[in-house]
Amino acid sequence: MSAHNEKPMKLKLHVWRQRSPQQPGEMKEYALDNVDAHMSFLEMMDVLNEQLANNGEEPVAFDHDCREGICGMCSMVINGQPHGGHKGVTTCQLHMRHFSDGDDIYVEPWRAKAFPVLRDLVVDRSSLDRIIQAGGYVSVNTGGTPDANALPIPKTEADQAMDAAACIGCGACVAACKNSSAMLFMSAKVSHLGHLPQGQAERYSRVKAMVQQMDAEGFGNCSNLSQCEAACPKEISSKVIAELNRDFLKGSWRGE
Repeated sequence: MSAHNEKPMKLKLHVWRQRSPQQPGEMKEYALDNVDAHMSFLEMMDVLNEQLANNGEEPVAFDHDCREGICGMCSMVINGQPHGGHKGVTTCQLHMRHFSDGDDIYVEPWRAKAFPVLRDLVVDRSSLDRIIQAGGYVSVNTGGTPDANALPIPKTEADQAMDAAACIGCGACVAACKNSSAMLFMSAKVSHLGHLPQGQAERYSRVKAMVQQMDAEGFGNCSNLSQCEAACPKEISSKVIAELNRDFLKGSWRGE
């Protein structure tokens, strides 16, 4: 069937509404009958908000920015799965063709103690920023860009650093984990720097500082079930968690 002849879908949306962190929230039901299969999920939410605004109701608050799978802002749990549960996609890259006419779709915010709900589907993820501030950086003088390019780095190390650096900090790993652990996020940041020569000076103190901050923020422990890897839109391997654990133990033995 031609895309131009496809019939718009009718959907029943169940969306979490919460006016503020201090007020209780609840699921609200909305009907949409003009959803194009080629829309992205966020475009569908735009249609919902336009309908709500036209009816004099409050639009649904949700995070978004680039809408290209780069920024990690579009954090939604869709039918119980972060970003909708499709491999390697963020919510903004999820298209309505993955749903069927007449479907019930449940849309909720990330659920974690460290991610308090600000309004509707928007949560405060500044806890991830504070983990980075605790140690996810290089403070030694590494020189300018020509100096960095002159440092010999084995391709396998560079590839592993780049794979870990793909993390966009969306928090899907936290939302997927039954303990709301931030281990995949934190391990990706640690692995990224740990595979580069510039990151060696603070390699072990970095890990200890970031783990301490993660615990202080209220994130849970790693469950070792790899839900985080399955939910990660950048498909970061949970092997980075093993690398973090190794460096944490080495740092503890060395007293750094």
